[in-house]
Amino acid sequence: MFSHYIKNLSRGLNGPRDLSEDDARHVFGAMLDGGVTDLELGALLLGLRTKTESLSELIGFQRAVDERLVKLRPPSSTLRTVVIPTYNGAREQANLLPLLVLLLRRLGLPVLIHGCLDGNGRIASAYILRELGILPCITPSQTQYQLDNDGLAFIPTAVLSPGLASLLALRGRLGTRNSAHTMVKLLDPFEGEGLKLVSASNPIYLERLGQLLSQTHAKALLMKATEGEPFANPKQRPKIVHYQDGVGTTLFEEEMGEPRHQASQPESIQAAATAQWIKRVMAGEVPVPHPIAKQFAACLYACGYSADINRVKAIAAVESANLMS
Repeated sequence: MFSHYIKNLSRGLNGPRDLSEDDARHVFGAMLDGGVTDLELGALLLGLRTKTESLSELIGFQRAVDERLVKLRPPSSTLRTVVIPTYNGAREQANLLPLLVLLLRRLGLPVLIHGCLDGNGRIASAYILRELGILPCITPSQTQYQLDNDGLAFIPTAVLSPGLASLLALRGRLGTRNSAHTMVKLLDPFEGEGLKLVSASNPIYLERLGQLLSQTHAKALLMKATEGEPFANPKQRPKIVHYQDGVGTTLFEEEMGEPRHQASQPESIQAAATAQWIKRVMAGEVPVPHPIAKQFAACLYACGYSADINRVKAIAAVESANLMS
């Protein structure tokens, strides 16, 4: 059934051929629905991985995912909900994504986190969030309740998109990532009304994701990932681009040269130590790293806290300073 797609993706010296957008939607939809045999599934995923996904394929994949994604209502807020994927975790430096979450909630921005519960040897955000008292929801209705009442919820991938969770789990068997690892960065259960924090470590994927966000008129912030997670490297701010209505606008340029910031860091990357350090930041005992404060400002702007980028920069700076007062 899928042999002609596999043939085109794996043409060797003749060069692989990209799937059309409609074919990509059909093939990825079948993968999500469990309608592809193990042999064909492995061949398709490895073929796509080897040649890298084209823009049309990514758009088709996203259409397939969106058609099957659990839908949620935005909380009753004038501010756009920040949708934060977390799928990598810390390996060499502390995972400070939960710090960004708490900063956003401090100013009343609704936040939906989605991701894996297991770090597979890394320190997953789920571990740190648990130390901070933020537990995963087990159903879509519980997620909606948490959003409506607390403005913050963490929904596991297996609840938000069971098909994607199954594809992610193949990494251990195949020994490599697959297209699902890209698609989870782009989820928005609010049907285009959320603000997606999108990141990638590979420059090719950063460029491709920027094209995708522009082509699909997504509402998003795009930046280089920190160990695969969408928070600003506390040692050196990445370029942060705001996408809306098909246009990408650079809010912060990348800091060049040697790392400039020598901000305090957790004593270790372990969940308890990282959570304790984050609590100290929120208590005003330790300053917010400057790059994360800038990302905080970008979120305020993109969520509609203010239409004046200079004003939100000032607000973010004042709020960060207020924690120390």
